[in-house]
Amino acid sequence: MIKLRPNKIHIIGSVGSGKSTLARHLSTRLDLPYYELDNIVWHRVPQGQDIRNSPETRDTLLQKAVHSNQWIIEGVHYEWVAKSFEKADLIVYLNTPVWKRNVRILKRFTVQKLGLEQGNYRQTFTMLWRMYKWSYQHDRKEKALIMAFLQPHQHKLCIVRNEAELTRYLEESTK
Repeated sequence: MIKLRPNKIHIIGSVGSGKSTLARHLSTRLDLPYYELDNIVWHRVPQGQDIRNSPETRDTLLQKAVHSNQWIIEGVHYEWVAKSFEKADLIVYLNTPVWKRNVRILKRFTVQKLGLEQGNYRQTFTMLWRMYKWSYQHDRKEKALIMAFLQPHQHKLCIVRNEAELTRYLEESTK
């Protein structure tokens, strides 16, 4: 159990689970910088197709974040980011119900498609379909793989459904 305020937090969960929102809120509340793994994997190109970073570039960007004194890293990736799990003071797995993820995926698609919110990628119906597919695949396959992968880090793993549960956990663990 975490006894001090964590300075290195890794958040993982399915697409639509609320990882980015939680990372932004924690970043503000705890005054920690946060990194989206998608923005480490992809070189974002304004008004164009994003370009996948080479594994070397991706790994260099991740290592720069991981070797700093404070951070929040969030994303669905787990195998190539093993070092961030090792270095984390706290690993948060967002176990958001699939119905809630589906609502969030559709909401994100709608507000970004209407131009009411800026996203990291261009919203298309193909991408919407992929998001739903990834969400369902997460529960059927990825979740078990992630839990097995995180087994050596059980002492710092917190499984929550939402930010309120994480807040309660952090308050109780720092008493």
